[in-house]
Amino acid sequence: MRSISPAAVPVTVPADETPRVTRYAIVGNGWRASVFLRMAYLMPERFQVTGVVTRRAEAGVQLETDWGVPTYRTIDEALTAAPDFVVLSVPWAVTPELIRQLVAAGVPTLAETPPAPGLAEMRSLWEDVGASGLVQVAEQYALMPLHAARIQLVRDGLIGTPTSVQVSSTHLYHVVSLIRQFLGAGFEPARVRSQTFDGPLVDPITPTGWTNDTEPKTARTILSTLDFGTAGMGLYDFTDNQWWNPLRPDHLTVRGSHGEIQDDTVVRMLDATTPATSRLERVTTGTGMNYEGLDLTHLTFEGRVVFRNPYRGVGLSDDDIAVATLLDRTGAWVRGDGPPPYPLAEACQDHLIGLAIDESAERAEPVATTHEPWAGQKSGTGSQGEDKEQRKEEI
Repeated sequence: MRSISPAAVPVTVPADETPRVTRYAIVGNGWRASVFLRMAYLMPERFQVTGVVTRRAEAGVQLETDWGVPTYRTIDEALTAAPDFVVLSVPWAVTPELIRQLVAAGVPTLAETPPAPGLAEMRSLWEDVGASGLVQVAEQYALMPLHAARIQLVRDGLIGTPTSVQVSSTHLYHVVSLIRQFLGAGFEPARVRSQTFDGPLVDPITPTGWTNDTEPKTARTILSTLDFGTAGMGLYDFTDNQWWNPLRPDHLTVRGSHGEIQDDTVVRMLDATTPATSRLERVTTGTGMNYEGLDLTHLTFEGRVVFRNPYRGVGLSDDDIAVATLLDRTGAWVRGDGPPPYPLAEACQDHLIGLAIDESAERAEPVATTHEPWAGQKSGTGSQGEDKEQRKEEI
């Protein structure tokens, strides 16, 4: 599972910054759980896994061998190590009950997406734990470097008021999260209209590896318009296996009243008669005669840094940078040093609209979402520091 040794990882920490160690337990041992394990393995000065909960003893033995972390058979056992919070990386159907169990124990929780399988389960979960302020959701896409840089430019007002967002990249609730964040859309009902189209497409790689198959297969594309009223609109465009297929690369366009961002290109007005085109530039080490190792350092726009990699020297992928940022922000939130990274209410709204995308495609007619119980709520906005100290004493 690991391809590098600790000695091969030159961790760079600015001289004036001593990172706080964030300690978390993990429930689950699947692929996404390994991402959270890897962050602690690569950056032990920042992250520590206090233990992994897995029901099967043989899986626990393998995790202990591969990652050098303790494992437990139950959540109660894992809590004896007093983690700052617990990461849930388990199947959808299991997530709501484990959230309830952790909230009942007063433990801050970072649950993988989505927080519950369907609308009824989300409403029930919100009724049970929404007011607790203890539940965050691991929605990391907006924290990926290019997305974060583009969001920064939009919030800086570079293209005026954002009016529409078009995303062809990942799927459902992840895309909805991006669209809502670029637009600043809240919790008001949305009108969703979906259509599907089938066509031939070569599928050269899947999660299991390269297929070595150049014969086209039928792939479904779903196009959906998301009408957020005065907040703007979104266009969702996803093709089967687009996560992996290099023949369907990522695209994102944000249009505003004074310009647009298309992928890494920005068009805007410099003055009343001067349209201008500029680019977001990605700066990396490890290319040509640079011997620092392959790594993202920062992104610039017209000479201004709009994203700086806080984990320079570790050689993280964009997704890993986003996950590490999420873990850092969750730790800061638990300590009372920062805002909640992604509250349960936001994730429920994302999944609500994602479900409407699929429903509209299946029914071949528009679907309007409703005003849900979590609408307008700010779950998890309070400090968790005092509660954490109390939990330590109780344990």
